[in-house]
Amino acid sequence: MKIVFLVIGKTTDAYSVAAIQEYTNRLRHYIPFENEVIPELKNARNLNFDQQKEREADLLLKSFQPGDYIVLLDEKGKEFTSVSFSRYLERKMHTVPKRLVFVVGGPYGFSQRIYDIAQEKISLSRMTFSHQMIRVIFTEQLYRAMTILNNEPYHHE
Repeated sequence: MKIVFLVIGKTTDAYSVAAIQEYTNRLRHYIPFENEVIPELKNARNLNFDQQKEREADLLLKSFQPGDYIVLLDEKGKEFTSVSFSRYLERKMHTVPKRLVFVVGGPYGFSQRIYDIAQEKISLSRMTFSHQMIRVIFTEQLYRAMTILNNEPYHHE
């Protein structure tokens, strides 16, 4: 199984880019992992929120592959502790045959078409974070989960 972290729009903050790269490099020690970026929409200012979500949905749908298990990072999704997230990932490693794809939508969320094809939604917090920060937080949590599963001292309970 491969984990794919699919996001819309480039990470622009230098400190976020550095942190994501650091955790990505660490993750590859444990599992095949890839960050995949869909470019931001051009002329988005000329579109209303629903039009933006639909155009982003078109781009997301092109990025998915047959057999993908799609998990949306969504404020209304299931919440985990770090330990329970590691157990969740362990189950997925045994049941997802190809790609486990975690998706961050655009600034206005997902179109209903994306909600309809996703298998699950998870939330990283009830708080709202910038899209730049979510990328760092999620990548770190993936790394943390891998260290928990391997009984390494990174996580302290």
